[in-house]
Amino acid sequence: MKKFFSIISVFALSVILFTGCQDRSDLTAPAAPSTGTANFTRYVAIGNSLTAGYQSGSVFESAQRYSYAAQIANQVGTTFAYPNVGEPGTKGRIEVVSVSPFVSYINPNSGPLLNATYPKPYNNLGISGALLYDFMNAYDSLSCFSAVFGGSPNPMFNLVLRNTGGAKTTQWLQLKAQQPTFVTFWLGSNDILGHAASGGTVPYTPVATFTALYNQAMDSLKSLNVPVAVANILDVTVAAYFTTVGGQLQQQGVTAVWGIAGTGDTIPMPLSSNLLTLTAAAELAAGKGLSKANPISNRFILDQAEIVTVKSIIAQYNTVIQNAATAKDFAFVNAHALLMQIAAAYPTGGYFVDGVKFTPVFVTGNLFSLDGVHPTSQAHGLVANAFISAINSKYNATIPLINISTIPGSLIFKGQANGIVKPDYTPEMFKHILF
Repeated sequence: MKKFFSIISVFALSVILFTGCQDRSDLTAPAAPSTGTANFTRYVAIGNSLTAGYQSGSVFESAQRYSYAAQIANQVGTTFAYPNVGEPGTKGRIEVVSVSPFVSYINPNSGPLLNATYPKPYNNLGISGALLYDFMNAYDSLSCFSAVFGGSPNPMFNLVLRNTGGAKTTQWLQLKAQQPTFVTFWLGSNDILGHAASGGTVPYTPVATFTALYNQAMDSLKSLNVPVAVANILDVTVAAYFTTVGGQLQQQGVTAVWGIAGTGDTIPMPLSSNLLTLTAAAELAAGKGLSKANPISNRFILDQAEIVTVKSIIAQYNTVIQNAATAKDFAFVNAHALLMQIAAAYPTGGYFVDGVKFTPVFVTGNLFSLDGVHPTSQAHGLVANAFISAINSKYNATIPLINISTIPGSLIFKGQANGIVKPDYTPEMFKHILF
């Protein structure tokens, strides 16, 4: 089982060799587009880490500029301010130290907010770790869902909302204050992702609660009387965070491991029907999973029954989202279908756009960044194009799609010799990740 780490080294070497020659220039300026009945003069994006441009466990400027929302704004030529976090970004960025052997690094440092005095709310109001509840209710690190219901304050709310002097403005209130002319809304992933990433040990948002919160959000957006585009929830079980460890063990001939199921039972768990998170790699390296007496911990396994639950909840959330979009006459972006298309294309060679290949494979797949969950800059281009296509269709626009090959690769290399070096994907590497 320890061979897993040498396999990651080979994967990393190949992806670095192939991405090293990619065009590192900024996005090319598009021809003047027609936005139809959509007006992007004041475009505001609402969301979580996916909207913020979070990559490899951190928010940092060289990734933020390629968030799907920023790429949409670039295509229509509108001003789009985001909380610009200088190098190395927020604490915990995963970086590459060496190629062979593959060694990764958790950057313990954080960079400054370079535009903290920006006089207006940011156009990108994506907040890493935000749940649906937070859109209307959270105004700082102590009032967000994770703090109120779990006791874990989320400092990203302070970073993005910047409430000072007793102000209590939420994502909704800062959106409304900008008098937006166009809005994108992509919230809801964290209402199930935390449950999945914790091996089912953290509760998900009940569907009835999700429905009420989502409809409240849609009613609020409708009151703005502007065009809106909303996206649905990705199938998180496709992410490299869940598929890498078990997949590589199977390639080595391992068919099952001993683990603790969600029921509390210690049982042999077939890798064909149970998912191990990237954080399970540390326990495997320590010899866990080989016997009933030394099983892999429940929090590192999404078992067969839990997978069924996660997929069912996502499907129900997505029904709520699509129904709401239809009822409010908003543009609807089927992000779930896009990810499933990419996953389905993997066995036959991969999903190609503008000569760039995408697969769900960790590191080499070009889809997920080094945390195994969040998209690369080029994958954000795919998402941006999905939004643009939906906007063009709904609002009679002709916004050009982004040429994915013009977007740079996303691997970050460590530039200093000091810090915490971790040769494997241990739980500590994911301690600071916000979904």
